Amino acid sequence: MSWKIEVVPVPVTDVDRAKKFYVEQIGFHADHDHQVDETVRFVRLTPPGSACSIVIGTGIVEMEPGSLRGVMIVIDDAEATRRELLERGVEASEVDVQPWGQFVRFSDPDGNLWVLQELPARG
Repeated sequence: MSWKIEVVPVPVTDVDRAKKFYVEQIGFHADHDHQVDETVRFVRLTPPGSACSIVIGTGIVEMEPGSLRGVMIVIDDAEATRRELLERGVEASEVDVQPWGQFVRFSDPDGNLWVLQELPARG
């Protein structure tokens, strides 16, 4: 049996503002933006190199905007990623160094919290 997480819904208040943030400031790829009808809009965005996407929109997410907490994205270099986020105007935490990895946190305009993890070297 094979299970794969393909899409994570992210609750937002303003779809256009969120799309701009995730694409222009975070660097996600805009895969799909479709207005199904007057009540449903489906926007799929994918982090670079990821097989899993996020979906934002109207009429598709039942969570309250800002309620998503701690979805982790694995990155290659915490320091470099943090610098890039800051250069793009994203407020990002200091790098938190732990024995199990290095972590950077940021929130989107609605307050959804993301955690970026650089995995420790395996030896």
